[in-house]
Amino acid sequence: MSANTPFIHRNLPRLLLQAREAVMAHTRPSLRDQGLSDQQWRVLRVLGEDHGNGGTGVETGRIAREAFIIGPSLSGVLTRMERDGLIQRARAATDQRRTVVQATELGLARVATLSATIEAHYQWMEQHLGKAKLQALYELLDGVIALEAPADSTATALTE
Repeated sequence: MSANTPFIHRNLPRLLLQAREAVMAHTRPSLRDQGLSDQQWRVLRVLGEDHGNGGTGVETGRIAREAFIIGPSLSGVLTRMERDGLIQRARAATDQRRTVVQATELGLARVATLSATIEAHYQWMEQHLGKAKLQALYELLDGVIALEAPADSTATALTE
């Protein structure tokens, strides 16, 4: 492509970021009311989802991948969250070199409070977009993620 050739397609990464920011504009005030940063919420969201771990905690590498937080940043986030009583860390029972994280009762209470607010916003989106369009959006995003996954080095970079 020469320097004079215009782009044919719209800037998908910018549109995805713009959509994320539009959705987060509704969520951030609730996060701030609970004393949480975006990153802290992403960690609590990962911990609050059912991972079938039987209450043994989630490994930090998995948190980094699912919350999209690089290792050095995650360390600081977890330190602050532990200080604030939102999480607890321990060595993994199966491998003492690994660290697992669990939400405390306080952390889970924040998840419950915020989940209600966030789910209400998703219900609002569903009312305005329609259930079929919102489901189609989820499916399209899942499709883009799956399509790009083999070329995506983010997951590897986050744990390094």
